[in-house]
Amino acid sequence: QVQLVESGGGLVQAGGSLRLSCAASGRTFSNYDLAWFRQAPGKEREFVAAIVWISDMTYYADSVKGRFTVSRDNAKATVYLQMNSLKPEDTAVYYCAAMDRPPVYPGSSYYKSKFVYKSWGQGTQVTVSA
Repeated sequence: QVQLVESGGGLVQAGGSLRLSCAASGRTFSNYDLAWFRQAPGKEREFVAAIVWISDMTYYADSVKGRFTVSRDNAKATVYLQMNSLKPEDTAVYYCAAMDRPPVYPGSSYYKSKFVYKSWGQGTQVTVSA
């Protein structure tokens, strides 16, 4: 069990930047792989980025590659999402999510599925104006 709390959302103009934070508590931080998802009104919750503990490998949705960066601070038990060159289509509620680290590497696609994450934050709103 892990509790996740997001922060850092807000309203920005297209081309601007935001950094989202997700603080974790309740379990040892290193026991979890972390990810970011987002959900716009009327749309399905979609994968944004993930960071894998065992290798520190990161994965990104094609729509955000080159613009977003996911990172973590183990000492602070916090995962970040740096968002640059924001576009109106990035407007959504952003959620952080955690899963127990798999005993063996399951492949990159595994980390992109919302169904494998068992803990979720409350979400933080990101709005990008055109």
